[in-house]
Amino acid sequence: MSCMQTVLNIIQIVVSALLVATILLQQKGVGLGAAFGGSSNVYSTKRGVDKVLFRTTIILAVLFFGTAIANLLIQ
Repeated sequence: MSCMQTVLNIIQIVVSALLVATILLQQKGVGLGAAFGGSSNVYSTKRGVDKVLFRTTIILAVLFFGTAIANLLIQ
């Protein structure tokens, strides 16, 4: 295993842990009823922390897939 592959593996593990954390921090509603579409909000916009978490999730997902593809190409 080369040094570059080890670095990519470490980066991918860190990014995946951050991605899981940002996904778990995003809550649409509370309770089991919200999981099946029981939310009363028909239209809502993302504001403040919700917007930051949403954009961070997208960035981390792109980084995760980028490191996965780079790791695949190095092997």
